[in-house]
Amino acid sequence: MLIAAAALAGCGARSSSDTGTQIAARVNREEISVHQVNYFLRRQGATTPEQAEAAGRQTLEALVDQELAVQAALEQKLDRDPVVMQSLEAARRELLARAYAERLAQGVPAPTPQEVRQYFDSKPALFARRRLYTLVDTAIDATPEEQKAIAAQLPTTRGTSDIALVLRQSGLRYGSRRTSMGAEALPLHVVDKMATLNEGQSLLVGGPRDAHIFTVIEARPAPLNLEEARGAIENFLIAERRRTALEQQIKALRSDARIEYHGRFAQQVPAEAKPLGAAASGAEPANPTVALEDPARNLSKTSYPNK
Repeated sequence: MLIAAAALAGCGARSSSDTGTQIAARVNREEISVHQVNYFLRRQGATTPEQAEAAGRQTLEALVDQELAVQAALEQKLDRDPVVMQSLEAARRELLARAYAERLAQGVPAPTPQEVRQYFDSKPALFARRRLYTLVDTAIDATPEEQKAIAAQLPTTRGTSDIALVLRQSGLRYGSRRTSMGAEALPLHVVDKMATLNEGQSLLVGGPRDAHIFTVIEARPAPLNLEEARGAIENFLIAERRRTALEQQIKALRSDARIEYHGRFAQQVPAEAKPLGAAASGAEPANPTVALEDPARNLSKTSYPNK
């Protein structure tokens, strides 16, 4: 994908002279335009006026290095390499899908104050009765059936020593870490369940191959009022509306399209496709509060030292 991005950027450099843009640098016979520099500066985020000049120079030097690499790649005819060609096509498709999703999202209306208030009232565990947790997060390597067996034993456990005993007896691999987080950092579908737990109690959050057991060490009240939560709720509701609108549009496009499956895929019942909204945006809907890392989405980063 890095090769694809470099090649696409190189293609942009070669067309700059045709569009009459200002030239920021010339690398051999190819030009880098001011528009290209500004494009990458916008992607990097806002800078102060004091930082703008230095950031522009640094970005230009990076583009010069990139252009040199592109020219060397073209000399070696890497643009004809099958793997590179596939990467370029994949990058093109991803960019077009993302552009389509973003264009569709522009027509989504913002939530009204009444809708924000309604959502605030419907999620007390996230706002009015929000809690800050000190937890032991125990990641387990288990199938859904094994997870069910572990979950059935959790009501009788009290604390991490009991959890460790259950897991040792089950023979499953697991690893634990102590962490602190607000209710917003939990997977959204378990926030209400966690709010009912007392110290020493645990909750299993399952996945297709792995799971997490959250054991409450301490839970402290940390409520948010409507004004504190308003901006985050608005952003969340807009993101949800955009995702829903895109899913509905793709569903309509599928119904109008002629889709044929061939080869080994012809014998399989098509699985439910991942919504284009998630694929195009590269993100999943998060809890409507301050965005913190969701531990249930990072299970692959967890080691399992115990068995």
